[in-house]
Amino acid sequence: MPRPVIGLCVTQVRASYGAWDMDTVLLPRNYVEAVQRAGALALLLVPDPVSTEDPDELLDRVDGLVLAGGVDVGVDPERDAFEMALGRRALERDLPMLGICRGMQVLNVAFGGTLTEHVPDVVGHDAHNHEPGQWSDHAVRLEPGSAAALAAGAAEHHPVKSHHHQAVDALAAPFRLTGWATEDGLPEAMEATGRRFALAVQWHPEADESSRLIATLVDEVRAR
Repeated sequence: MPRPVIGLCVTQVRASYGAWDMDTVLLPRNYVEAVQRAGALALLLVPDPVSTEDPDELLDRVDGLVLAGGVDVGVDPERDAFEMALGRRALERDLPMLGICRGMQVLNVAFGGTLTEHVPDVVGHDAHNHEPGQWSDHAVRLEPGSAAALAAGAAEHHPVKSHHHQAVDALAAPFRLTGWATEDGLPEAMEATGRRFALAVQWHPEADESSRLIATLVDEVRAR
């Protein structure tokens, strides 16, 4: 059987490589490697005005969707609009979907939720983003029996890697919270009710080779 196709949304950024300094689209390779380890084909999804207006043409080409991490919501309006359109339509179609860090925030805003703009102002510390370019290691607690707990393989004190300063504040109606930071209760996982697999987490499973979250997305695609 052909491999399932997992669409991965990319970052738009100016980057230097070799002799060049120019606008690029890019994604950390560990996202792709996690999809490939799970036995799926990774397809990079670039912001596209036509797909923003009509996501079905693009979503018809993938079996699952990952809204990846990246810049703050609000920094790249083109990417924001593209990913929000994909997320809304994927949920309507019950397409298996995983939001990662920024992806969790994008989904919440797409359905009318709000964000905490700077987490340290709320929790009083910078443990979720303590040093630029370095992962913050901390623990989360997950609701027993939730999609987040089943995908992670543990509920209490599940260790994660994060790097963010925005977070979910008021939760959008299609979702329920199923994960919280152990230390400060910050929202760490949410999932849509009445859907086969529509999960978003605030941490970065692609940065942890022992994580089963992306593989679980691929398993859900196969089961579908």
